[in-house]
Amino acid sequence: MITPTLETRYVFTITAKIGDVITVGETGIGVRRIIPIIGGEVKGAISGKVLPFGADFQTIRPNELIDLEAKYAFETDDGATVYVENKGMRFGPVELLQKLKRGEPVDPKLIYFRTVPKFETGHQDYRWLMEHIFVGSAARHADRVVIDVHQVV
Repeated sequence: MITPTLETRYVFTITAKIGDVITVGETGIGVRRIIPIIGGEVKGAISGKVLPFGADFQTIRPNELIDLEAKYAFETDDGATVYVENKGMRFGPVELLQKLKRGEPVDPKLIYFRTVPKFETGHQDYRWLMEHIFVGSAARHADRVVIDVHQVV
């Protein structure tokens, strides 16, 4: 028997506006940071707005690899609320990661930034989000994070 081919299909883009970084400090496993999520939008097969609460909880490892865990929600244009837990990592050349920390622009193609979003909702029209695995390709900008969400088919 042959296993199914692993493929992905673009579904939508989440643009999450972010607030000022809160640095907790060195915790023994890295530098803990909290980045508030203050709004944004969803466009594509699903359209809506990112709700103005939630945060990305990050740990920056000594080699500058960043573990990410964002928790937030969005509301679709037809009124469904979708909770998101998005885990991932960001890594690249140290000098470019330092520029991102300072809010300076960096070509997203030079930074490895991938996520695995999981969705929860009670709205029947969007239950399919809970029945599939998704991966995201992301880019960090000074005031926002943009995530192209792809369904694993």
